[in-house]
Amino acid sequence: MKVSRSGYFKWLITDEPRRLVEDNKLKFLIIEIFKDSKQSYGTRRIRNEIVKMDMLCSRRRISRLMRLAGISPVIKRKFVVTTDSKHDLRVHSNLLERNFRVDIPNKVWVSDITYIPTNEGWLYLSTVLDLYSKRAIGWSMSDNLKAELAVNALDMAVKARNPQTGLVHHSDRGVQYACREYQDKLNTNGIICSMSRKGDCWDNAVAESFFATLKKECVYKNKFKSRQEAKMEIFYYIEAFYNRKRAHSKLSYKSPMEFEEMNKQLFADAA
Repeated sequence: MKVSRSGYFKWLITDEPRRLVEDNKLKFLIIEIFKDSKQSYGTRRIRNEIVKMDMLCSRRRISRLMRLAGISPVIKRKFVVTTDSKHDLRVHSNLLERNFRVDIPNKVWVSDITYIPTNEGWLYLSTVLDLYSKRAIGWSMSDNLKAELAVNALDMAVKARNPQTGLVHHSDRGVQYACREYQDKLNTNGIICSMSRKGDCWDNAVAESFFATLKKECVYKNKFKSRQEAKMEIFYYIEAFYNRKRAHSKLSYKSPMEFEEMNKQLFADAA
């Protein structure tokens, strides 16, 4: 090929072959992070995980390697509204007013209900999130939309957090939240009720966003044969992945539990 011996060996140690080796190593790392995220992370969150390992890598490079590996995050589906607000029960004022920035834990909780399709029929899920860390602190699943579904999620949250009097609880104006059983639970625990305006999902955007994420990253990727199968998968998603591992963009790409651990003195002060 009419090249000198010294020139050939110099070519062997240039950056191009080294770059290929690094790309291969990085590609396998990206695939592992992607799998660990339940195939939900895009370039921004993958880069954040790589930076945590004290490695430098651009999002453009990650995007290129993801294309080569044939992987991409699950696409969102359209949100469906299921709230039943046609009742004669008392509707409380909107105290939250879309102020989703909370500086201490157990100051504002948000709750909502969604549905999960299975071959046996709908499975309904109610959750309670602490607006401070976006952590799911209470949740309940059932084959019906009776008040007990929401009450059980609230009971779990109260038991886990033991909040002080004055906590604000925000939800939509659905019958499960307006009914006497739920309102009695709030009053017994010194919790102040706040409700969204009629037909305005943005008033409870954090709870809506949680469900959109859960469906994109968990529900839409599965075809559940039974409600029990769905329950097990959703339990794993909430407790093992979302609360403990999933990087949240509003929490500087920390998981809810990581964020709480970093600021645990705030919990001591709020207790």
